[in-house]
Amino acid sequence: MNNKFLVTEGNANFIVGNAFYRPQSKVTRDLGILAAAIYKQETGKLKVLDVMTGCGVRSLRYYLESGADAIWANDSNPEINTILEQNIINNIPQNKVKITYKNANKIFFNCYDNQDYYDLVDVDSFGSPNPYLSTMLWATKIGGLLYLTSTDGRTATGHLPQKSLQVYGSYARSHPASQEQALRLIIGKTLQQAVTIGLGIKPIFSLFTGQTYRVMMRLLSKPNLTLDNYGFIGYCHQCGEYKTVSYHQLGKVKCSNCDSSVIISGSMWLGNLHEREYLSKMKTLAQQIGWLQRVELLSIMEEESNFPPYFYTLGEIGRRGKLDIPKRSQLINGLQNQGYQAVLTHINPQAIKTNTSLKVCIEIGRSLLNQIN
Repeated sequence: MNNKFLVTEGNANFIVGNAFYRPQSKVTRDLGILAAAIYKQETGKLKVLDVMTGCGVRSLRYYLESGADAIWANDSNPEINTILEQNIINNIPQNKVKITYKNANKIFFNCYDNQDYYDLVDVDSFGSPNPYLSTMLWATKIGGLLYLTSTDGRTATGHLPQKSLQVYGSYARSHPASQEQALRLIIGKTLQQAVTIGLGIKPIFSLFTGQTYRVMMRLLSKPNLTLDNYGFIGYCHQCGEYKTVSYHQLGKVKCSNCDSSVIISGSMWLGNLHEREYLSKMKTLAQQIGWLQRVELLSIMEEESNFPPYFYTLGEIGRRGKLDIPKRSQLINGLQNQGYQAVLTHINPQAIKTNTSLKVCIEIGRSLLNQIN
């Protein structure tokens, strides 16, 4: 391998050439590596299907850092074969890896036909993951992990609501917490697809970074879609308040603060974005290997796990309250001092998650400013 063109990420050394590689997505790969390593620790095995491998960096890292026992590295572009095979063969024993150049859906159905199921199926697609939301289930072992990507933020954040209906079977509307909505649409659509074949899914973690949405989910043996975890989010343009809306509430939805009509987005996943216990194990592993930035990220994700399915931005609090908003840390402390729960969210560095209303956030923000002045 020519060191002149060598790239290093984690424990992997590879060349890129004409194959796809996005350095900015390292955080999504790091979290995938951590989740896969925890799975290997808990089950004693890890068989990975990386169906859109590009230059092969994920496959390399799953083997070198997560301890994968077997890797299937696939990409639909046969023109990258020289790059991919050079990267893989130089790092993974041939008896532990398979390389192919096929459409991802053909791979999934091939796995099902041969009862060849995988502990981790990684689908790092460009644009919407919709073409793979049902088919990837056929290649995943019960109890195994599914790792999905979406880069089609405009559709899921409500800027193209008609398209969101086509892609997710849900009508997405634009509002200040729409990036979280995008994650919940991906989870909800995957859950709905799993239920149709008698299975369920549970999020391990849900990540938004830059323009990329990444969701790690576990495949469950039984359906788990309920009126509590699958429904709608209502947003009031009049006063900025949110509320969750179940199917049996449709047709009689009013803002509880100002009695105005609310816009409805959904349906989508309303349950927790992350599995807190799993994140804690990932964080411990990240500490052990010195990934301090990932420890910080996982700590924030861990704290935001059990909050309502939306957040309040500082800009919205200031605009609605006509005030100069205090620092985020001060507002969080002020809410906590009044007995409310409030934490950071990784989704927006200028937002908070809390179990109280926007109105209360404004009141406490104003009180804090008065104390300062």
